[in-house]
Amino acid sequence: MHEEMLKNSEEFYKALNIPYQIVSVVSGALNDATSKKYDLEAWFPASQTYRELVSCSNCTDYQARKLKVRYGDSKSRVQVNQYVHMLNSTLTATERTICCILENNQKENGVEIPEVLRPFMGGKTFLPFKNKPNN
Repeated sequence: MHEEMLKNSEEFYKALNIPYQIVSVVSGALNDATSKKYDLEAWFPASQTYRELVSCSNCTDYQARKLKVRYGDSKSRVQVNQYVHMLNSTLTATERTICCILENNQKENGVEIPEVLRPFMGGKTFLPFKNKPNN
């Protein structure tokens, strides 16, 4: 399920035609709540670097213990409740994603709208600049 959540994020950014890379975060960089974490980093042409847009974490039972979220057979005479394992994943950090879309689709005189977004933009394919950008 953890990898499936990451795959959903990948499909989202592929549909937007955003260059990205997946980073498996090393254990030394994880906090106490996380046992495994992937970051999806997208390319930002203006700064010539990849920046994190998605964080996808397996927190095992750390959060469940704090929240007392358990599962078990309530009809059983012997209560053996187990803590659930929780997964977290950001599909999109909205502001960063918008910046990434704009940077990756900017042309000299405006911004080309990614094909997948065109139905939500009234069929527009291009947003021209009102003023020439400063270099």
